[in-house]
Amino acid sequence: MKKTGFYNQHKELNAKMVSFAGFEMPIQYPKGIIHEHKLVRNSVGVFDVTHMGEFFVQGPEALDLVQKLITNDASKLEIDQVLYTAMCYEDGGIVDDLLTYKIAEDYYLLVVNGSNVDKDYAWVEKNAAGFDCEIRNESDEYLLLAVQGPKSKETIKKLTDCNLDDMEFYRFAYDQTLAGVPAIVSRTGYTGELGYELYFKGGEAEAKKVWDALMEAGAEFGIEAVGLGCRDTLRLEKGYALYGNDITQDTNPIEAGLGWITKLAKDDFNGKSVLEKVKADNPDRRLVGFEVTADRFIARQGYKIFKGEEEIGFVTSGNLSPSLDKPIGMGYVKWDYKDPETEIEIEARGKRFPATVKKMPLI
Repeated sequence: MKKTGFYNQHKELNAKMVSFAGFEMPIQYPKGIIHEHKLVRNSVGVFDVTHMGEFFVQGPEALDLVQKLITNDASKLEIDQVLYTAMCYEDGGIVDDLLTYKIAEDYYLLVVNGSNVDKDYAWVEKNAAGFDCEIRNESDEYLLLAVQGPKSKETIKKLTDCNLDDMEFYRFAYDQTLAGVPAIVSRTGYTGELGYELYFKGGEAEAKKVWDALMEAGAEFGIEAVGLGCRDTLRLEKGYALYGNDITQDTNPIEAGLGWITKLAKDDFNGKSVLEKVKADNPDRRLVGFEVTADRFIARQGYKIFKGEEEIGFVTSGNLSPSLDKPIGMGYVKWDYKDPETEIEIEARGKRFPATVKKMPLI
């Protein structure tokens, strides 16, 4: 397994390490996932998300390639703006969800999920044939920290001259410094809270320098390292899809509730004709959020969903919500059962457990 530049910091903090996306990553620290979750919701936490992938697309036809690859409309991007989007196969299945950054005219950064880096880059390379632009996979060169929570801005402001007060959601600053290290400062995140993602090149020395500076700057707010376990509970409460669970190559953006990032009016992109038909006919199923009313029953990925004796779908994600103190989840159900407050049952171990479809976000 690969190790990120922050591996020594994780070990010093007695993190529980797991294999994730080919890296040895911290799933949680000694105080536990619920503590870390509430810290991010109420103050500030630091995630190591170096496993994410960074692809640069640069050249006269960079925009044309990006437009072919993604479902959203990159032509609407301003310089220093970020776009949430998806890439699809020709059959409408999702390759990945990702962020698209416009660094300059004819210069873009695609940030993809860590578990999909090799697959995604092969897909980008395949689609780049014939386009007058250069693509570069610099995933192994970048370190990435997500500093998330209500006190994240006050923490980072101590370490950079970047004007965070005027930086709106899904905006970024490319040529910055952070604790003296060249960095990209992005107002983005996967928690639903105020937060920033900090990209910078380097090895263990740069990692330690930035890490130590962040911990010192956030000390007055009780800043702590937080792991991928609470990243999952935070995103689930907000209804953010996770690739490999809620969205896969066997799902399409329309049924996954991602029609808002699927701009069917723009010029041709991979999967467009299929997605136009799905939208026109309505999909057979829809990704929904739910709350479990059975005490402490956690719905796990793959569990079947029923309405009466009819099997209507399956669970894609489930966990205990630390904010609500009740089990929540996401799953696909037949189109007729997608409406909030629909009563459903989830089957596990030969038993049925009651749940209710809820509008997302769940908090």
